[in-house]
Amino acid sequence: MDMLTDHGVALRDMLTTRYGLSPDAALTMMMAVHNGGGSQAQFSHPELGGMGQWSMGGMTMVGDMFNTGLQAHVANICSEISTAYYQGSFYPPRPMPTWNSQGQAQGGASLQIQGGSFGNWWPDELGQPSSSGAQNNLRYAIFPQARRLAIDLNGILTIYDTGDHMIGGVGQQQSGDASWTFTSQFGTVYLNQLPVVIGNVTEPQNAAPQAQNPVFDPVPEPMPTPAAPQNSTPSAPYDPAPAALGISSADEIFSTLERLGALREKGIILEEEFAAKKSELLARL
Repeated sequence: MDMLTDHGVALRDMLTTRYGLSPDAALTMMMAVHNGGGSQAQFSHPELGGMGQWSMGGMTMVGDMFNTGLQAHVANICSEISTAYYQGSFYPPRPMPTWNSQGQAQGGASLQIQGGSFGNWWPDELGQPSSSGAQNNLRYAIFPQARRLAIDLNGILTIYDTGDHMIGGVGQQQSGDASWTFTSQFGTVYLNQLPVVIGNVTEPQNAAPQAQNPVFDPVPEPMPTPAAPQNSTPSAPYDPAPAALGISSADEIFSTLERLGALREKGIILEEEFAAKKSELLARL
């Protein structure tokens, strides 16, 4: 168990007095909020309903889903710890690696798949888990800041990349690691679906084959030529001559002359063109 600072001791004593927690339960909740950066926590303790999660802003989950009194109790405890978290450190400083956005250790620290040197069964580079436990032949520890899940199954240690999952409760349907499940804000998470971390490299398990992208053909297929409509005749060019206009009667001739005169006045046709058409039309009278 890590030693506490004076600030941490005062917080632990306050939690045991005000909320009736045992020292072990108080320390579990302090560690959970500490590992969640003061704004969230994942914990597991029988005094608080087993597995649970808390997030600043109103989200509280406990093992007894419909026990609203227990939810409020846990929310108040975590809020007290969160306030104290920003007022001072609970634990003495200890050199720890920093983590990039992919949850990989910086500064040359490599994640070796072996136990730590501080008496933990998980690698020291992962820090302290938000929650840990054991069930049958499996031990687990959850590290939300590093986005890692450490599993010791039958003495074999494996580190998984949890991605955006906030891992919670654990269960088993059948024997073997493939049936171990955890819960997150996205629902059920199967252990064999998480990528395995080797060194600082993640390798997906049972990755589904990627769909091949269709091959782009830069030469488009020729477009079919639309069929010409049946019984259609090509349009004849405009010709104001009487034969083209179908002019036969005197009334039509005089009407055409009036229209041609209007076109001449507007400057659309020249005087010579108007005189030629006028002679041609009058010759048909």
